[in-house]
Amino acid sequence: MSQTVDRALSILPLLAEGPADLGQVADRLGVHKSTALRLLRTLHEHGLVYRQQDQRYRLGARLIALAQEAVENLDVREVAHPHLAALNERTGHTVHLAVREESEVVYIDKVESRYPVRMYSRIGRPVAITVAAVAKLLLADLPEAERRAFAEKLDYPMYTARSIPHAAAFLKELATVREQGWATDLGGHEESINCVAAPVRGADGRVVAAMSVSAPNVVVTAEELLTLLPLVRRTADAITRDYSGHTPQKEARA
Repeated sequence: MSQTVDRALSILPLLAEGPADLGQVADRLGVHKSTALRLLRTLHEHGLVYRQQDQRYRLGARLIALAQEAVENLDVREVAHPHLAALNERTGHTVHLAVREESEVVYIDKVESRYPVRMYSRIGRPVAITVAAVAKLLLADLPEAERRAFAEKLDYPMYTARSIPHAAAFLKELATVREQGWATDLGGHEESINCVAAPVRGADGRVVAAMSVSAPNVVVTAEELLTLLPLVRRTADAITRDYSGHTPQKEARA
């Protein structure tokens, strides 16, 4: 029975590459055509594969619907939290997870620093969208026209001398973030707080959340915090793998 299930499941990644005929399926499985046909018929009955008019098989609509339903019911916070906690345990610094909700970027998880100096951020609160590293990652992933329209609607408060002053500068920053695959806030919201962030991606490769590590200057300098970037990116990639089942295309690099 387990061998039959294994063979049937092996058909699905083959058909994910494109339609295949009975002979191709049998060759890939290393079985007789009659065995491959029985497996394909069973999968067809459950809507997991579909036989085209040219007698080739492709993935069925039921499988796609199941995958979409699974993604919609998957809680990125639940998947991410063990990774955030592990990163906090290793570094000692505050770790955040954020998502975009229409015109805001909101924290949905936070693991507090072990140090006495604590950050004001709270789960459920929106971030300072024009300076926060997590916001830059989520907005940088938008299509260019949408990204531009979004940026032009924002206000640009000068929280500190390092805050982004206007839409043109913000769009330039988002282009850099999109290219490099990570983001920082080095004193842009509070002079004494620095942050490095990396994206969490869904099965389609789009950024669904962003995670960050933040720390005040009295604990570590900005330069010291930036040395954690490879670890932050590896953590985000691990969350992506658990959330979407895919390995990010861009490998974490310093």
